[in-house]
Amino acid sequence: MGYRVGVDIGGTFADFCVLDEASGALSTLKVLTTPGEPGREVVAGIGEIEKRFGIAPGAIGYFTHGTTVGINAVIQRKGVRLCLITTERFVDVLEVARLKMPDPYHLFSSRPQPLVTRDRVIPVRERILADGSIDLPIEEASAREALEKARALGAEGIVISLLHSYRNAAHERQIKAWFAEWAPGLPVFCSSDVWPIIREYERTSTAVIHGYVQPLVAKYLASLQASLKRAGVGAEAMVTKSNGGVMSAELGKVACVQMLLSGTAAGVIGAGFVARQAGCDHVMSLDIGGTSADMAIIVDGSPSYGTGETVGEFPIFIPTVSVTSIGEGGGSIARVDGYGRLIVGPESAGSVPGPACYGRGGTRPTVTDAFAACGLIGHGALGYGAVTVDVGKARTAVATLAEPLGRTVEAAAEGVIRVAISGMFKEVSKLASRQGVDPRDFTLLAFGGAGPMVGCWLARELGMRQVLIPTAPGVLSALGGLIADIKNDFIETSYAVLEPASLPELRAAYERLAARATKWVAEEQKFDGTPTLLPSADMRYRGQSFEIEVPLQLDWIREGDIARIAAAFHAEHERLYGHSDTKAPVQTISLRMVVVGAAPQPEFPAQPRADGDPVPAGRITAYLDGAAGEVPLYRRTDLRHGHRFASPCVIVQEDTTTCVPAGFSGTVDAYGNLLLTLDREAV
Repeated sequence: MGYRVGVDIGGTFADFCVLDEASGALSTLKVLTTPGEPGREVVAGIGEIEKRFGIAPGAIGYFTHGTTVGINAVIQRKGVRLCLITTERFVDVLEVARLKMPDPYHLFSSRPQPLVTRDRVIPVRERILADGSIDLPIEEASAREALEKARALGAEGIVISLLHSYRNAAHERQIKAWFAEWAPGLPVFCSSDVWPIIREYERTSTAVIHGYVQPLVAKYLASLQASLKRAGVGAEAMVTKSNGGVMSAELGKVACVQMLLSGTAAGVIGAGFVARQAGCDHVMSLDIGGTSADMAIIVDGSPSYGTGETVGEFPIFIPTVSVTSIGEGGGSIARVDGYGRLIVGPESAGSVPGPACYGRGGTRPTVTDAFAACGLIGHGALGYGAVTVDVGKARTAVATLAEPLGRTVEAAAEGVIRVAISGMFKEVSKLASRQGVDPRDFTLLAFGGAGPMVGCWLARELGMRQVLIPTAPGVLSALGGLIADIKNDFIETSYAVLEPASLPELRAAYERLAARATKWVAEEQKFDGTPTLLPSADMRYRGQSFEIEVPLQLDWIREGDIARIAAAFHAEHERLYGHSDTKAPVQTISLRMVVVGAAPQPEFPAQPRADGDPVPAGRITAYLDGAAGEVPLYRRTDLRHGHRFASPCVIVQEDTTTCVPAGFSGTVDAYGNLLLTLDREAV
């Protein structure tokens, strides 16, 4: 038995969770990020763990890590210079995309410039047909000419995405083999290796994003592995994935597209764990860090999954936890535009220089500064002592907004908070509409460094009756990575009508997927338990343009139970669209397999019930709902199971501050979670 360590790096802080496998005790920590030296904060945190908790690096038996290196490279367009090799006469695949306007309400909106511009897309002479047969063999001379053009254009990497390679990858792999011979050391990526899905734009876009960040991610992970080794950590580094699982850092070097949304996914996994612990069946998670606010739907402790999530300005089509993000975090900068409007985000102060109140050189007002100017934070050190809030500097920053708005500093600060909440309100409403749910039926689970600050305001605007604040909300994403299962997705295109004649190939395809999945989890991830296999299929009615993913059971496939497979599709179509046609022929498009190697889950003991009411640590003057007044200040460590308290109030702890405006009543459950219930009169 040893210690399990989970790390999540955000825009301002790197969060650490340490689980003692013997006692079940959980220790948490935050250190400031080092944007100029990615990975340095991890080593610094390992040192702090030994210093504060007496845990030697050699005692760490499991280490998992979420990184933003890949997604930041896409957002900031700082990836490697790529060239794209395509089939002749199909060079406009990234430019054409799906012909969707980014903003249908803005007639002059335009699609973003692709990561590989049109002048760096190079055709080759070859053609594979939709059934996988070769119509025109690949010409070696054409491939050599393409490589010479790519070199002349200064390519630091090449992505090969040929027509119908999801059916037959022979030409892509032949070109890659030639390039390896002619230009050894040049990174080359095949779309059929990255994610072999039908539809050219989706497959090409995903492969390009992978190639764009892979050298950077691989370099970062190699540096992380070396740093951990020097620090004395013997455990193999694991990295969190976009699908809510983990994989080895060694595999992450070559499968980096699967970890682009790792931080947000880990937060949702942590939120699901807390939701199950608290007995909340329907939860909407709200994860607010320094840069963004991320929202997800969790039902019965499990998040929803999907494809086509956006990374920066571009979609990726690998399976991911469905998360909606908005650029309004604690470090989001507020400004008054030329029309006198108050705008919040998406620009963030990050950790350097950070919000003005952190005293690290920032002067522009942020959401965190607004809370400080209202007197709601600054009653203790933040981030486990990493920063001390300077309320005077926060007020000075917010004063730059107050003057052009013609308001007091406090009123301007509250305006910043309300504008930020209105942006979140809009995104939550869109998320709820897409998933067909009513937010009022859900509990809002607020976490991240800034989530508990704004959670109650957002819930009040949405009419949500309950807000759940975990015991350590500021480091929940790190906990999510620590408890995440080993998990991977496999896919194979199988374009066929669901009928008896297609059963042999259907069975064979799923057996191939199952074999690949079990080999991956056992040999590549060294999982020594019994994995779980979860099959599904992308299906549609014949003649439809798009398909839906339908969960299946291996027994149905092995027994050839077409009726149950079809019934599952009809039921899912009915659930999503409100209608189905049981007499219409059904097609399979892609077959999927998810393999899960279950991770040990911590079991935290219930706390004994405390007697009496909690005693405030003091009273503070705070500006709430347009007026200043005195409110109680509680220490989170003083709130025990069974304690009840009224609003308005402020609750401080080492990793965050919980602000509770009027209209809520609070209690503490058996695991130390805060349950804040909105009074019906306040809705």
